[in-house]
Amino acid sequence: MEDKTKNKYAYPVVVSDKVKIMYDESPAHADNLKHSVDFICGQGTEIMAAKDGVVVDLKLDSDIGGESRDFDSFGNFIEIEHENEEYSEYEHLKKDGVLVKLGDKVKKGQVIGHSGATGWLAHLGPHLHFMVGKYGKTDEDYETLEIVWE
Repeated sequence: MEDKTKNKYAYPVVVSDKVKIMYDESPAHADNLKHSVDFICGQGTEIMAAKDGVVVDLKLDSDIGGESRDFDSFGNFIEIEHENEEYSEYEHLKKDGVLVKLGDKVKKGQVIGHSGATGWLAHLGPHLHFMVGKYGKTDEDYETLEIVWE
C-alpha cells in the first residue's frame, strides 16, 4: 500500500498560537493509525473539512471521554470520503457538536463540527484527532496514510 495521500489536505482547524500540532505523542498513533495527527485545541474549536467530499459515517451522541483506552468507543467523530478512495476522520468531537448529516456533500474549509473531549483522549486532554487513510477488503482493514498538506 502506498504510504502518502494522493490528495492534498488543508488543516482541519485554524492554526494559531493556541493550537499545537502533534504527530507522535498519543499511544493511539501506532500500527495502522501511525500517521494520525493531533491538533491540541480548546473544546468548541471549529473543525473544518480538510477537502471536498461526502460524509459517510458519524457519531454525535456521546458526552464521555477520559485517559483510559476503555473510553475508545465513546468518541464522537465524522468520516468523509474523498476522491482516490481516501477517507478523512475527525475524532473527539463535542456532544451534539457535529454539524453535518450522513450523505452531506462538504467543501474544503466548511465548518463541520466542534472539538470536544469525547472518547480515548490519553494524556492529551481536549483535542482533535485527525487522520486520512484507505480501506482494504473490509471496514476493519483501515490504514492511515502520511498526509500531504496543502
